[in-house]
Order: sequence, then structure tokens, then C-alpha cells
Amino acid sequence: MGKTLVAYFSAEGTTARVAREVAEATGADLYEIRPAEPYTTADLDWRNKRSRSSQEMNDPACRPELAEGAPDASGYDTVLLGFPIWWYVEPRVVDTFVEAANLAGVRVTPFATSGGSGIAGAEKSLAEKYPDVAWQTGALLNGRDVAAWARTAVA
Repeated sequence: MGKTLVAYFSAEGTTARVAREVAEATGADLYEIRPAEPYTTADLDWRNKRSRSSQEMNDPACRPELAEGAPDASGYDTVLLGFPIWWYVEPRVVDTFVEAANLAGVRVTPFATSGGSGIAGAEKSLAEKYPDVAWQTGALLNGRDVAAWARTAVA
């Protein structure tokens, strides 16, 4: 097992809790993907077509600015990339991270949390947008044994 990074975006804390469990189980470094402008409750109202999250997700080219520069992931053997599912895919701020983190050739396994959507749409989206990344099969970690999954993801 080589050097591992757990990079995650969490809007409401759910993915953050899972990411901390993943990092603890694997001994990985932990990096929080934070937007320069934090999301408010109103921003996250997916029922409101004018909310920030709705507008971002309706614009495939949107790349919210990060609060701090992304780490250079080329020094890692594995990156475990966590996020909540938004509109069946990864949030746009995750795309910002992927584009900034130098993930070409790095083994990246996505993991997600969701109130009802699967991870397949995000896996397809990421693979299509970033074909130079060595994407691995991801997992939706709602109600799963997070530590057991994490250990297999870095094996």
C-alpha cells in the first residue's frame, strides 16, 4: 500500500464524517475541498432553480473557485475522492479540484454519500471529463462498513 490521499467535499457534514473514517482506516492524508465562497442553506436548496447549487449544476462549465489551492496529487499512489451526489453526478467544485490537483495517471477511487441517488452517474461523468485519470470503481457509502471498504480501496 503506497501513499494515499482522501480528498473530499462536504456541503452539510455527511461526507466529511465518512471521509474521516476512510482516512482513519487507511492512514491516509486528509484534504477538504472547500469552495472559496461557502455554501449557505439557501444555496443548497435544490428545489429552487435560482439557488446557487441549482445554477452551478445547470452549467456544465461552472468551476467554483477553491478556498485554497489543491494539493499536487501526483505524489500519491491512490486518491480516494469523496463527495455528495448532486443531480446524479459530482458537484462542480469537485470538478474544480480534479482539474487543479494533477491527477493524470493517479489511481482515483470515488466514494459518495446520497439521500437517494447512486454513484454510477458520477463515475461516468468523471471518466468522460477526465480520461487521463486512472479511475477505479467507486462506492456509495451510505450505511456500509466504511472502514472495510476503505481498506479494500487502497489494497
